Amino acid sequence: MSLVMVLPAQAARTESTKASAKASKATAKKSVAKSASVKARTLAKKAGTSKVRVVKSSTRKHTQPETRAERLARARSEARYAKNSKRAGVRHAVATSIDRRATRPLVVRASLSSQATPVFGGMAAAVGTTRMSYGQLYGLHQTPDPLDLKSSVALVMDQDTNEVVFAKNSEAVLPIASLTKLMTALVMVEAHLPADEIITITHDDVDTEKNSSSRLAVGATLNRGELLHLALMSSENRAAHALGRTYPGGLHAFVRAMNAKARSLGMIDTRYVDPTGLNSANQSSAKDLASLVKAAYHHPLIRDLSVSPEHAVNLGRRQLQYRNTNSLVRDPAWDIGLQKTGYIVEAGRCLVMQARMAGRKFIMVFLDSSGKYARQADAERVRRWIEESSMKGAVGSVATDKLIAS
Repeated sequence: MSLVMVLPAQAARTESTKASAKASKATAKKSVAKSASVKARTLAKKAGTSKVRVVKSSTRKHTQPETRAERLARARSEARYAKNSKRAGVRHAVATSIDRRATRPLVVRASLSSQATPVFGGMAAAVGTTRMSYGQLYGLHQTPDPLDLKSSVALVMDQDTNEVVFAKNSEAVLPIASLTKLMTALVMVEAHLPADEIITITHDDVDTEKNSSSRLAVGATLNRGELLHLALMSSENRAAHALGRTYPGGLHAFVRAMNAKARSLGMIDTRYVDPTGLNSANQSSAKDLASLVKAAYHHPLIRDLSVSPEHAVNLGRRQLQYRNTNSLVRDPAWDIGLQKTGYIVEAGRCLVMQARMAGRKFIMVFLDSSGKYARQADAERVRRWIEESSMKGAVGSVATDKLIAS
């Protein structure tokens, strides 16, 4: 009975002894390999080599310094791999660009007539990618006109008689940028809110649409009258947004009031989504904007603030000097009663004005002008044409929309 108990114990001790011997043998092999590796690195360092190759044998692993020939062979192999990878990357880039070209919007190369009004919705992504205006994408700049204007859309109308003396794509519906602020001012003035009420610029007024800069820092305080002045004269975006934000009912109520006012003026092609014009969904036509200018002109405050050459505001210990965005208000050759400029990429350079020329009052609208000073240059061309035509007897009607349609 005792023999049965002793034999398993002896067997266990025997197995334990074998396992211990195996572990000792493995540890010894690792120690030898590690010692060989350290020795190889030392030799490689003395020989001036940076790489060590591992040579496998049937019994053990050992290391040897990499020879010069092996280094050259390895370098050539790596160069070939890099070259092939680059070629593969180029092929992938070309294939990707082809795919993108296939999804680009078509550009319509056609002149617009008074019977054809394009729809420009859904173009924001394409404009942002190509840095082109909606008018450029739709080929409106290809429309010829007798005055060779740089604006793709233009309208000149007698303010008193509503006679259109010049028209070019006048019913095209385009983004209007900061011309939006003229409607912002009209709604604000007709709301009869206190002009001396203090308003603080907040983070809500910071532009996240175009990330445009502003000299009105968050926390700055101005009264409503000063904000209206800066919005009209120097197209200050935070000022315009703060006016809409502090309207009774908030920003959404203000935008609704803007659209309601547009409908009451018969501006059927017009839509507003914000009080600044930074959003390209603020769109209108030249004939609608002429109606807006005519309505805004009835308010002396809007007239005076819009043509103010410059204005200084006090912000605590600092004083900020602002200038009018329209250089023509400082030109003595002009008699301007109201004006507003605008610019975003989608809209191009825009300008609306009321001015007295040749003894008559005219409303001028220029949309999607190419070039920083092209809109003012177009206004100069129109003024010279009106004055020269007046000296000859009368200002004729140059409606390119009708000429193209015929």
